[in-house]
Amino acid sequence: MHVIVCVKQVPDTTEVRVDPETNTLIREGVPSIINPYDAHAVEAAVSLKEEYGGKVTVISMGPPQAEEVMRRSIAIGADEGILLSDRNFAGSDTLATSYILAKGIKRLAEREPVDLILCGKQAIDGDTAQVGPGIAVRLNIPQLTYVMKIESVDIENREIIVHRKLEDKRVRAACKLPVLLTVVKDINEIRYASLPNLIKSARYKPNIWSQKELELDIQQIGLKGSPTSVSKIFAPPQRGKGEIIPGGQDSPDEAAGLLVQKLLITKIIANK
Repeated sequence: MHVIVCVKQVPDTTEVRVDPETNTLIREGVPSIINPYDAHAVEAAVSLKEEYGGKVTVISMGPPQAEEVMRRSIAIGADEGILLSDRNFAGSDTLATSYILAKGIKRLAEREPVDLILCGKQAIDGDTAQVGPGIAVRLNIPQLTYVMKIESVDIENREIIVHRKLEDKRVRAACKLPVLLTVVKDINEIRYASLPNLIKSARYKPNIWSQKELELDIQQIGLKGSPTSVSKIFAPPQRGKGEIIPGGQDSPDEAAGLLVQKLLITKIIANK
């Protein structure tokens, strides 16, 4: 079974810098990590490999420093990493990103058939949850989102059974392979890297594919291929200090009365 996992490098800080001209993140010099949801997807893929056999390939679109998320994935237990990196990719929105990643996956599939694609449910820097589904649409394969458990994989009959975590229910779903899954953190606990994998990851150099190697339409990548744009960026207003009602310990009844009065005045509660 060949499992592909889409991973992304994201800023590991709340002090994100933004280019005022392009309204895109400035990633140079900013500490970065593997997107946490994607790390759980890699762990899920490695667990499937251990149970059913096969291979795990991770793929990422990003600048050269995104090699670090490849090494992190290798440390968890992935077998191979592919980095899609080109200056022409800069500024890609979710539509352009899904196009680039889908093209990369198609090239991998030409070399070795793909049975399953895993993605984190969303990236913590964009929070759109659009790239995974966008890849599935471009590859014309089914998708199951918000997966919290992979119950079983039937290689012979080409079927997978998963549990999906929705807002008000849990759904058990079956689907034919190949399929794309987006996973939530509940799906597993990420293992500690073994010493052999740590050594392998420290020395690992991923394959790097550019726009020319993927034969991409230049009009569908980067800012040119991104119909969505950020019209305005601003810092959220700072929250004011909370008010402390005195007498909570010495006169709890009096303090409770003052609290109720304030809640009534601000109309947080109604007087009936």
